[in-house]
Amino acid sequence: MGNENPISKEIIGAAIEVHRQLGPGLLESAYEECLAHEFTLRGIQFERQKPLPVVYKGIKLDCGYRLDFLVAQSVIVELKAVEKLMPIHDAQTITYLKLTKCKLGLILNFNVRLMRTGIKRVVLNL
Repeated sequence: MGNENPISKEIIGAAIEVHRQLGPGLLESAYEECLAHEFTLRGIQFERQKPLPVVYKGIKLDCGYRLDFLVAQSVIVELKAVEKLMPIHDAQTITYLKLTKCKLGLILNFNVRLMRTGIKRVVLNL
């Protein structure tokens, strides 16, 4: 494993700050906008709404997948604002990990009273 753990700590710190400022109950897009701003303030390198092609038989196909964030080219961040995380959210993140060849994904559900209860780590081949 490379630098995923220190990066994930930075991401979680930024997410906690956004949640502290906004609280639960907003749309996912509001949290995305604010988290992008917080990453910028903290000097965290990220790509937002990154297109993710599916490679099928050697051909890259645009299937409409978009990562919420790819942080430091190594950690996928998926944002949610849902009552409860479901197995489909894990499956989505695992798919993104496979397509990007990243090892760590964070699912951040902002619709919780305490942000630490809304953080889920998803690892692939660690």
